[in-house]
Amino acid sequence: MTDDTSNRDEEQRTPDELVDDQADEEVVPEVSYDVTSYGSDPDVEGLTRRLERNEIIIPPFQRDYVWSQAEASRFIESLLLGLPVPGVFFATDPETNKLLVIDGQQRLKTLMFFRDGFFNPKASARRHRVFTLQKVQKRFEGKDYASLDERDRIRLDSAVIHATIVKQNSPPDDDTSVYHIFARLNSGGRRLAEQEIRVALYHGNLMNMLRDVNEYEPWRRIFGRPHSRLKDQELILRFLALHRDPERYARPMAEFLSMFAGRNRNPDEAVLQQMKDQFMSCADLFWSSVGQGVFRPVRALNAAVFDSCMVGLARRLETGGPPSPEAVKAAYEELLRDAEYLEVTSRSTADEAFVRKRLEKSRTIFSAT
Repeated sequence: MTDDTSNRDEEQRTPDELVDDQADEEVVPEVSYDVTSYGSDPDVEGLTRRLERNEIIIPPFQRDYVWSQAEASRFIESLLLGLPVPGVFFATDPETNKLLVIDGQQRLKTLMFFRDGFFNPKASARRHRVFTLQKVQKRFEGKDYASLDERDRIRLDSAVIHATIVKQNSPPDDDTSVYHIFARLNSGGRRLAEQEIRVALYHGNLMNMLRDVNEYEPWRRIFGRPHSRLKDQELILRFLALHRDPERYARPMAEFLSMFAGRNRNPDEAVLQQMKDQFMSCADLFWSSVGQGVFRPVRALNAAVFDSCMVGLARRLETGGPPSPEAVKAAYEELLRDAEYLEVTSRSTADEAFVRKRLEKSRTIFSAT
């Protein structure tokens, strides 16, 4: 199959068809949490000022601001009329004590846009749309923040939006309760993928590195076009977690990855560079030795073949200089002829015994290269 044919085939497939990952099965982790929550009633002016000072963080993730100007206008109108509006949920960032927005980003961004005067401004745009109220009561129609009557402007700034602030007390070694709260509160519309939530909650140097190394050319050739739900970045995280913390692995895979991301949000620069080098070196060798079709024993990229082969080669690289491309290809092909390896990479791939077995086989075969 030529590269052009492969690319055309890939373009016709949905994002979920590009990766075969049976570890995506729905498994509810058996864990209990001690979570403290308390209410707060900040006013609009206080909320927007804290947002401007970056004391309240709206984390970046795939779903962008989606309200129309008319929808945003009706939210502002509700506050001007003294009507109750839905509250917001925050989590306390354990490293900075800042508040992380779990639910309510549309409302908070709307407040910022209206007070700043422009509707959903884009940094790349040459012009910004003035945020005037639309499809509201006649006395508010066409008004922006600056042109509101003083009485109305004071009423808006003084309007209270209830906030619920959560903080996990135990277990002390991870903060995955916030992950689950985020996933359940953000269930409207398109359900967020696990990695989209991790990017939102565990923002820091690790997530920045995953985003940057995801553009590495050999990896892009291996994976294909960037995944709209960040599955390509999740696979890089999965390799790093299974290579560096295999003894901690337990189902479900999503929980394991979230705990690793939480523990390693901002590693030392030397550790971060080591992670980056490990991934890039392995991607380089697999692309140069196997090339088109690597990690694809059938059609889609097989996540279990990917994680085990990458971990096996990474372990081999830690023991000495890089093996020859011919040796890497031979070891890879030997793995794919192993019936037991094919079994543990084709079904129940999140099972603890299957994960251990495929990592063990990969390490053994690549260690001989």
